[in-house]
Amino acid sequence: MLAEQRYKIILDLLEKNKSVTVTEIREALHASESTVRRDITALHNASKLIKVFGGAVSIDENSFSANEPTVAQKVDLNKDEKRKIGKYAAALIKTEEFVYIDAGTSTASMLEFIDVSKVTFVTNAVAHAQALSARGAKVYLLGGELKGSTEAIVGNTAVRLLQGYHFTKGFFGTNGVSKREGFTTPDADEAIIKETAMAQCQKAYVLADSSKFHKVSSVTFGEFKGATIITDVILPGYEQFDNVVLAKE
Repeated sequence: MLAEQRYKIILDLLEKNKSVTVTEIREALHASESTVRRDITALHNASKLIKVFGGAVSIDENSFSANEPTVAQKVDLNKDEKRKIGKYAAALIKTEEFVYIDAGTSTASMLEFIDVSKVTFVTNAVAHAQALSARGAKVYLLGGELKGSTEAIVGNTAVRLLQGYHFTKGFFGTNGVSKREGFTTPDADEAIIKETAMAQCQKAYVLADSSKFHKVSSVTFGEFKGATIITDVILPGYEQFDNVVLAKE
């Protein structure tokens, strides 16, 4: 059987089942395991599927989670990746800009790298406001309800305040990134804050390490193409999008 024929069978299996094992492919192709693994690697490199341990998954397959981890649970997750992304994002802020910084551990990774001189910040994160203020920055903290688990300010008061601002840049965290569902988060109140703030930005950036891709949470707050995504690894299937940017040292 020609390679192109094998590739078509593998992709047809994935279209039907969304995931497939090496054994299932081997039985369908009547081919050796080494041939199957070479085919999976070739298709992965061509951005046709995602190679995983023991098989492959569809490039468009997303996992859903409505779980909302606390800040304490997230702070040690993917720290090196977040730091790399945060450093790159911080360098995008220029003198005399008016900048929104969303609550979250990904955006928190920016703070130590920001040059605060002649920059004004707005945030819905108490901890972010404290950290920036301690470094001499001019900071506006949104008013509203403090959400304990994520330490974010939410509610109608915060939304109304945001509607009066016009940011040069905004930096946002997300629980999931999907080409179809966009940027998602578990909580509707936080989604409204993110969506409103993003709409007030001349340029919006979403800080998302590669573990956030192919994940969908309960509420969409932005379209996939509605912001520039800064990440640590560009996964197969996302190379063609000019709004997905690799954080470089």
